[in-house]
Amino acid sequence: MFVRGRDAQLAEFSANGETREMHLDGRDPAVRRILAALIADARRDPARLAALTGISEDQISALVSQLERQRVIRGYKTVVDWDRLGVERVVAFIDVSVSPQREVGFDQVAARIYRHPEVRSVHLVSGGHDLRIIVEAPTMREIAQFVSEKLAPIDRVTATNTHFLLKAYKIDGDILVEDAPSDDRLPVTP
Repeated sequence: MFVRGRDAQLAEFSANGETREMHLDGRDPAVRRILAALIADARRDPARLAALTGISEDQISALVSQLERQRVIRGYKTVVDWDRLGVERVVAFIDVSVSPQREVGFDQVAARIYRHPEVRSVHLVSGGHDLRIIVEAPTMREIAQFVSEKLAPIDRVTATNTHFLLKAYKIDGDILVEDAPSDDRLPVTP
């Protein structure tokens, strides 16, 4: 017997009620609805997800567990506005030019970079540079040391260009600044 939510196949149940893991399809409307709801707010429980998507709580729980096991859902995180807490930290975007290696391209250099604890993300990008990395440290000096002592000496890294974050307005879809203040002036009348 197949369990469906709005015509989307989620799992196959055996006669004794156990589910058999099925390969998930990103084009499946049920999968897309659940993921969209979790992206908007990862704290939503199965009851709220069921109300939002029209899929039963049991199906939601089973599908989310399967998405986690298959590493489609890679984790859950909290977006923190550190400035509101007065926490000093420095974030830098570093563009890196790389001489790619035959048969592995940029992967080995990227792997050497993303293993450093101060590196938050590494992306292969188009444009004037090959990789864009995001680094976080307590001070600018530590970012400079990372670039000069850890990043630049990596074999096949040919150039770096560092940009420091001055202010974050939006992170992962969450707006960190208040809306512009309304105009409190009185209207001009004739």
